[in-house]
Amino acid sequence: MDPIPPLRQSLSVCRISLRTPVYSKTHPIPRFLPLSQQTRRLASTSPDPAPPNAPPENSSKQPPFTLTPSQRTYLSRALRVNQAGELAATLIYAAQTPPLTRSNPHLRPLMKHMYDQEANHFATFNELCAKHRVRPTVMYPVWQVAATVLGWSTGLMGREAAMACTEAVETEIGGHYNEQVREILGWLEGEGGGVGGEGKGADGGRRELEQLVQTLRRIRDEELEHLDHAVENDAKEARPYDLLVNVVRLGCRAAIKISQRV
Repeated sequence: MDPIPPLRQSLSVCRISLRTPVYSKTHPIPRFLPLSQQTRRLASTSPDPAPPNAPPENSSKQPPFTLTPSQRTYLSRALRVNQAGELAATLIYAAQTPPLTRSNPHLRPLMKHMYDQEANHFATFNELCAKHRVRPTVMYPVWQVAATVLGWSTGLMGREAAMACTEAVETEIGGHYNEQVREILGWLEGEGGGVGGEGKGADGGRRELEQLVQTLRRIRDEELEHLDHAVENDAKEARPYDLLVNVVRLGCRAAIKISQRV
């Protein structure tokens, strides 16, 4: 038999291709399906349902997170205390700087650096309190006066006393932030009773807490940097060192407890 001429061969291929149904490249039709099932398959663009025993798509993801009432209370108190503490820190540095730099002008850049960081911390917690509708402590005016008096008086006492005050304040504040970081990390790891909750925005809540932990760590590290600066500038040489540091630390602890409640 003579071979099919090239023109007839190409026409035959075209006829075959026209009779062949077009199907999705993503979900090809098995050749063994009957024509009626192929038609139904072509009419649908949805992928095949997962087999009954297949694991859920998000099985590798972390479970959703919602706060318990006690956790919400803890966070509200923490943000309120942090706001009050950073307010006090900015006022202490603002009051210390004029008398301190008058007799120690070389400390002016350091005092400005520490003040600027505290002002940034204060702005951060102002935003967080406004975002989460956390009211300021009612002791706000009292802490304003107390912080200003503490800063001004230790500034007048000299460089060593001012730095001892900074050492005492930053020691308490650094420990306070450490406690908050540990507490929130415990929640995220499932130790606080909030993991596995249901509800809209649960994953968003987890991300917000992770961001808050990062913020607290950054601020804690900057506070501890201030402590190092204080020690480098002869905080230990203050007289009476123990009395001054212990009184300031006791005052900080009392202010934290009061601001948590009122």
